[in-house]
Amino acid sequence: MYVPPAFRESDLSSIHEAMRACGLAQLVTATANGIQCTPLPLLLDASEGEMGTLYGHVAKANPQGREPVVGDALAIFMGPDAYVSPSWYESKRRDGKVVPTWNYLAVHAHGPVEFFDDTDRLLDIVTRLTDRHEAARPEPWSVADAPADFIRAQLKGIVGLRLPIARIEAKRKASQNRNPEDRAGVKAGLASSDRVEDRRAADLIGD
Repeated sequence: MYVPPAFRESDLSSIHEAMRACGLAQLVTATANGIQCTPLPLLLDASEGEMGTLYGHVAKANPQGREPVVGDALAIFMGPDAYVSPSWYESKRRDGKVVPTWNYLAVHAHGPVEFFDDTDRLLDIVTRLTDRHEAARPEPWSVADAPADFIRAQLKGIVGLRLPIARIEAKRKASQNRNPEDRAGVKAGLASSDRVEDRRAADLIGD
């Protein structure tokens, strides 16, 4: 990922926070048969390894979990994103020398990926993923709520994955390259939008 210095995010705790906030990631692997990509939820274990380790699972029928991987895998996490209109810039009124752009938050996590079908490891991943996404619900569902033999049968249809992160690239493009007046205009424009994603992107912009 191309990351100009002005947009580089280097604080690991902030990067991890952005990864956890992303419900659905994209897992990309290179194989002898070409590029494979699967959208899937990933669980970050920040305590495992220098930069953390990702866990998840794919369907057993998915060829991505069977074909040998060439090099490292890539997990892509996208945060808020929004179109930025030139009409929000104070610079437009001054000289008109402005163009549209896009603000966004993105994290690319690289590392060797391991696929496995060990039942106990699969059950642990499914349980942890479920607990994470059910935690905020008023009546959270638990894997233990379903019959154990039913869950064991379901586990036969998936393949687990473990990706220890070896390298992270993080980009927070939030109008840092604009002057304070232009940034304020973009933030106000996004914050007043009817689109929820725009309002989330407004929060990326500092004062």
